[in-house]
Amino acid sequence: MKIAVSCENNQVFQHFGHTPEFAVFEAQDEKIMSEEKLSCEGSGHGALATLLANAGVEVLICGGIGGGAMNALARENIFVVGGAEGDVRQAAEDFANGRLKVRANFHCNHHDHEDGHSCGDHDCGSHKCH
Repeated sequence: MKIAVSCENNQVFQHFGHTPEFAVFEAQDEKIMSEEKLSCEGSGHGALATLLANAGVEVLICGGIGGGAMNALARENIFVVGGAEGDVRQAAEDFANGRLKVRANFHCNHHDHEDGHSCGDHDCGSHKCH
Protein backbone atom coordinates (compact mmCIF):
# COMPACT_ATOMS: atom_id res chain seq x y z
CA MET A 1 0.00 0.00 0.00
CA LYS A 2 1.27 3.49 -0.83
CA ILE A 3 0.83 6.08 1.91
CA ALA A 4 1.47 9.80 1.30
CA VAL A 5 1.98 12.24 4.17
CA SER A 6 1.82 16.02 3.70
CA CYS A 7 5.34 17.08 4.55
CA GLU A 8 7.63 19.96 5.42
CA ASN A 9 10.98 19.33 7.16
CA ASN A 10 9.92 15.70 7.76
CA GLN A 11 6.96 16.86 9.86
CA VAL A 12 3.26 16.42 9.00
CA PHE A 13 2.33 19.67 7.24
CA GLN A 14 -0.88 21.11 8.64
CA HIS A 15 -2.55 22.45 5.48
CA PHE A 16 -2.98 19.92 2.69
CA GLY A 17 -3.52 22.50 -0.06
CA HIS A 18 -0.26 24.32 0.66
CA THR A 19 2.02 21.37 1.38
CA PRO A 20 5.40 21.77 -0.32
CA GLU A 21 5.88 18.02 -0.74
CA PHE A 22 4.64 14.60 0.23
CA ALA A 23 6.61 11.85 1.92
CA VAL A 24 5.46 8.70 0.13
CA PHE A 25 5.89 5.34 1.84
CA GLU A 26 5.40 1.83 0.54
CA ALA A 27 3.98 -0.29 3.37
CA GLN A 28 3.67 -4.07 3.39
CA ASP A 29 2.78 -6.39 6.27
CA GLU A 30 2.61 -3.44 8.70
CA LYS A 31 6.18 -2.37 7.82
CA ILE A 32 7.55 0.56 5.84
CA MET A 33 9.49 -0.88 2.92
CA SER A 34 10.55 2.33 1.14
CA GLU A 35 10.30 6.12 1.30
CA GLU A 36 10.54 8.85 -1.31
CA LYS A 37 9.64 12.53 -1.55
CA LEU A 38 7.14 13.83 -4.10
CA SER A 39 7.38 17.56 -4.85
CA CYS A 40 4.15 19.47 -5.28
CA GLU A 41 5.87 21.97 -7.59
CA GLY A 42 3.40 24.69 -6.67
CA SER A 43 0.32 22.56 -7.45
CA GLY A 44 -2.94 23.84 -6.03
CA HIS A 45 -5.63 21.98 -4.12
CA GLY A 46 -7.28 20.32 -7.14
CA ALA A 47 -4.06 19.26 -8.84
CA LEU A 48 -2.74 17.58 -5.68
CA ALA A 49 -5.35 14.82 -5.83
CA THR A 50 -4.31 14.01 -9.41
CA LEU A 51 -0.62 14.18 -8.48
CA LEU A 52 -1.15 11.64 -5.69
CA ALA A 53 -3.34 9.38 -7.84
CA ASN A 54 -0.73 9.38 -10.61
CA ALA A 55 1.87 8.30 -8.02
CA GLY A 56 -0.33 5.33 -7.03
CA VAL A 57 -1.12 6.66 -3.55
CA GLU A 58 -3.95 4.86 -1.75
CA VAL A 59 -3.88 6.70 1.61
CA LEU A 60 -3.21 10.34 2.46
CA ILE A 61 -2.22 11.38 5.98
CA CYS A 62 -2.31 15.12 6.67
CA GLY A 63 -2.96 17.74 9.33
CA GLY A 64 -5.82 19.93 8.15
CA ILE A 65 -7.82 19.59 4.95
CA GLY A 66 -10.94 21.19 3.50
CA GLY A 67 -14.05 19.57 2.11
CA GLY A 68 -13.27 20.32 -1.53
CA ALA A 69 -9.89 18.63 -1.29
CA MET A 70 -11.43 15.64 0.47
CA ASN A 71 -13.97 15.33 -2.35
CA ALA A 72 -11.23 15.50 -5.01
CA LEU A 73 -9.25 12.79 -3.20
CA ALA A 74 -12.37 10.62 -2.84
CA ARG A 75 -12.92 10.86 -6.60
CA GLU A 76 -9.39 9.46 -7.02
CA ASN A 77 -10.17 6.66 -4.50
CA ILE A 78 -7.63 7.98 -2.00
CA PHE A 79 -8.53 7.37 1.66
CA VAL A 80 -7.91 10.49 3.80
CA VAL A 81 -6.71 10.48 7.40
CA GLY A 82 -6.66 14.05 8.74
CA GLY A 83 -5.60 15.44 12.08
CA ALA A 84 -2.12 13.89 12.21
CA GLU A 85 0.93 15.60 13.72
CA GLY A 86 4.62 14.94 14.20
CA ASP A 87 7.21 12.99 12.23
CA VAL A 88 6.01 11.81 8.80
CA ARG A 89 7.68 8.39 8.97
CA GLN A 90 6.25 7.76 12.43
CA ALA A 91 2.78 8.75 11.18
CA ALA A 92 3.05 6.30 8.26
CA GLU A 93 4.35 3.51 10.53
CA ASP A 94 1.59 4.13 13.05
CA PHE A 95 -1.05 4.04 10.29
CA ALA A 96 0.37 0.80 8.87
CA ASN A 97 0.18 -0.71 12.36
CA GLY A 98 -3.28 0.66 13.15
CA ARG A 99 -1.94 2.94 15.92
CA LEU A 100 -2.15 6.42 14.38
CA LYS A 101 -3.68 8.94 16.77
CA VAL A 102 -5.29 12.01 15.20
CA ARG A 103 -7.22 15.13 16.23
CA ALA A 104 -10.95 14.87 15.63
CA ASN A 105 -11.27 18.52 14.51
CA PHE A 106 -9.07 18.70 11.41
CA HIS A 107 -11.37 20.22 8.77
CA CYS A 108 -10.18 23.56 7.38
CA ASN A 109 -12.91 26.01 6.50
CA HIS A 110 -10.85 29.17 5.97
CA HIS A 111 -11.68 29.39 2.27
CA ASP A 112 -15.10 30.64 3.37
CA HIS A 113 -13.77 33.70 5.17
CA GLU A 114 -10.75 35.88 5.85
CA ASP A 115 -8.16 35.75 8.64
CA GLY A 116 -9.60 34.76 11.97
CA HIS A 117 -10.96 31.51 10.56
CA SER A 118 -11.17 28.43 12.70
CA CYS A 119 -9.55 25.12 11.71
CA GLY A 120 -9.33 23.56 15.13
CA ASP A 121 -6.15 23.93 17.13
CA HIS A 122 -3.50 23.68 14.45
CA ASP A 123 -1.42 25.87 12.16
CA CYS A 124 -2.58 25.72 8.51
CA GLY A 125 0.59 26.94 6.84
CA SER A 126 0.30 30.73 6.50
CA HIS A 127 -2.82 30.91 8.71
CA LYS A 128 -2.58 30.58 12.46
CA CYS A 129 -5.72 28.78 13.57
CA HIS A 130 -7.49 29.38 16.85
